[in-house]
Amino acid sequence: MRYVSINSVPNGSTGAVMQQVTEERRALGDECWCMWGRGRAAGNDYEFNFGTKPELYLDVLQTRIDGKAGFHSKRATRRLLNKLDEIQPDVVHLHNIHGYYVNIVMLFDWLAVHDNVQVMWTLHDCWAFTGHCAYFTYVGCRQWNDCCAYRDSCPQIHTYPKTFSKKSPEWNYVHKQSVFTRIPSDRLTLITPSHWLEGLVSESFLAKYPVVVRHNTVEKTIFKPTPSDFRERYGVGDRIMVLGVASPWTERKGLGDFVQLSKTLESDRFLVVLVGLSKKQIRSLPRTIIALERTESIQELAAIYTAADIFFNPTREDNYPTVNLEAEACGTPVITYDTGGCRETVALPESRVIKNYIDSIELIKAQRL
Repeated sequence: MRYVSINSVPNGSTGAVMQQVTEERRALGDECWCMWGRGRAAGNDYEFNFGTKPELYLDVLQTRIDGKAGFHSKRATRRLLNKLDEIQPDVVHLHNIHGYYVNIVMLFDWLAVHDNVQVMWTLHDCWAFTGHCAYFTYVGCRQWNDCCAYRDSCPQIHTYPKTFSKKSPEWNYVHKQSVFTRIPSDRLTLITPSHWLEGLVSESFLAKYPVVVRHNTVEKTIFKPTPSDFRERYGVGDRIMVLGVASPWTERKGLGDFVQLSKTLESDRFLVVLVGLSKKQIRSLPRTIIALERTESIQELAAIYTAADIFFNPTREDNYPTVNLEAEACGTPVITYDTGGCRETVALPESRVIKNYIDSIELIKAQRL
């Protein structure tokens, strides 16, 4: 069987899922290709980067102006479709199809007319059934239930994918509904990493399609208890190390809660460590926080998880955060807000799912030296 996976990038959380699924299929004897439009060059004949940086930048610019995310990148998409014509796949597995790299009309037109191709689509967020955003929990918006920006203006027009066009969410919603429902329900299966997202899909215009919940996993040969000298190098000592990991860090990921936490906890008993920050963010944070940029070494990240006493994830909106899985795999208990599919990610008896910041303070302060 010929099996093609398509994602925006070959790395990161969604790229890792794509690569993992591909390896599983390859182990079953399938002939597999991974394709993406942003990031590193292909490393072998079974990888294909069909985009270029100039095309990416042009798509970003066009989206900023007209707000039509997913409706540009025609030249890059033509390369992708030519490659699909050459391979003649039996299965096309879509992952993130937003990210300034592919034209969804061209892609779904191809999938619709090739009625011998089975389509699988892993939804890593909510973008597929909204007129603009990837998540809406933070602002409590429910316009995606009928038609975005039809009655009220979009409250997240300046969030990813940023745009100056206030009219685009309604246009996007109508056209995405038309595009994404062209494939018959017997040829398209949706995959969600969480039951939370499965529930939202059942309320959206994608409700006619079958949904399979497939929880993401992490590579436990890498994410495992990993001794290191991290605590000595950064002067953690015998203090309780409270760790946060994200990339990028935003207020929605709970950066403000960590700043407040560092001011509230006794510095002789606790130390906050954050990984994945930008240089600008590092300069703005109080010195009571050990602030680190993103590490490209997953072995180093596993060592940092292992060094921590608590992994705190104060995210305001999320699907199925793999950082929780990574922390637990390294033996570190997780404290996370009851957001999105976060509850579904914790398994250790010591881990806790809580409502808000006040609850986190009480739990963290209860830790013993």
